[in-house]
Amino acid sequence: MFMSMASSKLLFACFALFLSLSTVSVTSQQLLPLTHSLSKTQFSSAHHLLKSTATISAARHRRHTNKNRNHHQQVSLPLTPGSDYTLTFTLKSQTLSVYMDTGSDMVWFPCSPFECILCEGKYPPGSLSPLNVSKSSLLSCKSPACSSAHSSLSSSNLCAISKCPLDEIEISDCSKYSCPSFYYAYGDGSLIAELHSENILMPSTSNNKPLNLKNFTFGCAHSTLGEPIGVAGFGRGSLSLPAQLANLSPDLGNQFSYCLVSHSFDSTKLRHPSPLILGKYKETEIDQYVYTPMLENPKHPYFYSVGLEAISVGSRRIEAPENLRRVDIQGNGGVVVDSGTTYTMLPSKLYKAVAAELERRAGKVLKRATQTESMTGLRPCFYMHGGKGSLGLGVVIPSLTLHFGRNSSVVLPKKNYFHEFMDGGDEKKNKKGKKVGCLMMMDAGEEEEEESGPGATLGNYQQQGFEVVYDLAERRVGFARRECATMWNNLNQH
Repeated sequence: MFMSMASSKLLFACFALFLSLSTVSVTSQQLLPLTHSLSKTQFSSAHHLLKSTATISAARHRRHTNKNRNHHQQVSLPLTPGSDYTLTFTLKSQTLSVYMDTGSDMVWFPCSPFECILCEGKYPPGSLSPLNVSKSSLLSCKSPACSSAHSSLSSSNLCAISKCPLDEIEISDCSKYSCPSFYYAYGDGSLIAELHSENILMPSTSNNKPLNLKNFTFGCAHSTLGEPIGVAGFGRGSLSLPAQLANLSPDLGNQFSYCLVSHSFDSTKLRHPSPLILGKYKETEIDQYVYTPMLENPKHPYFYSVGLEAISVGSRRIEAPENLRRVDIQGNGGVVVDSGTTYTMLPSKLYKAVAAELERRAGKVLKRATQTESMTGLRPCFYMHGGKGSLGLGVVIPSLTLHFGRNSSVVLPKKNYFHEFMDGGDEKKNKKGKKVGCLMMMDAGEEEEEESGPGATLGNYQQQGFEVVYDLAERRVGFARRECATMWNNLNQH
């Protein structure tokens, strides 16, 4: 059967489109390594490390709940001490590692010439290698990506800012005028960046070819405050990595998951990367995911929010406040699942109830380590030598269960919410410290009427040892207990 000329042209166009997408759609799954770059040399003691992570966790959560910010100023800083999971990009033979962050919606890199203000001590001297990019890759002021980066301005206003003449604005002929620089703020840092589009590679495992991202849009920062390393935003915004992947290949962009290898702040235990899986792989009967729906947030659509019904400490169920169960029309409430915050942040009343029940149970046997609490910012903490009794310590620390929406309950291993470490001591004097343990959740403070945004944050310390699945097609988040190092080995082999 012969085809008409029009049909032939249509078939050719579809074939060309298939070829243009084939660089990313050859597989429905891509395995990438997440590297945890915790360095003990950055911190003088365990107190210093824990205090730093506690301080920045609180700052990041406060930034989430500040309503006096526009869309891109709402996002918070991926943490540097203790929770910096990075992945690698390659652009024209230049390789750069950046933070992986589900709490932001922009991919950006430091670009030459590069200046970082107040970045002393945040990176080893001589380790920065900003990208060299061409002005020819700048995006137009008329591009949809430019409008996304400047969400409060129309494309005509953007082109006017870019000096496009009025007559050319009127006939929509401003493509040669580049998108204006944009401002992006984090919890304790910020940047000014330009929008570029280039072909970028994401190195994969030894068994897979690099992921080729054609005409990928990213921010190019020449000036930053407090942030020397780029970020791969995995949030729900149109410029995030999953959103751009979905435009190129829905199989890869509609779901991703990661499994964070448990580290407990000990770099000697990090012998394997944490697997980051783009796309959906075949589930088996042993997967046993616990799914909970994503909550839509009309004011902060880039967050992965879920509903928290209650927290059980041992056999006692503590009900969550109403604002953690749902998100209202002003964008308030819900719990953000965030790879870039270390500790889970709970509203004050719920946190105090959880801490009090833990203290009631453990305090019968263990003595409070109040000095450790003041030095780390964590509480309650206990001396783990059983000073008040002879009960086995294995039953002193009660279990902890998170009850999400639709009867989805996740039982946390003890190491995910109670960290034990040696406190004090002096290696020079051969003096051993005392073993202490602390609750690894934090008080987010009292709710205030002027605040807007998430009611709580689920941090990555509580996510360790779980595969956390972000199913964008079904709009749900899933959790499954995993041996993440074993999972990496198995996926890497197959």
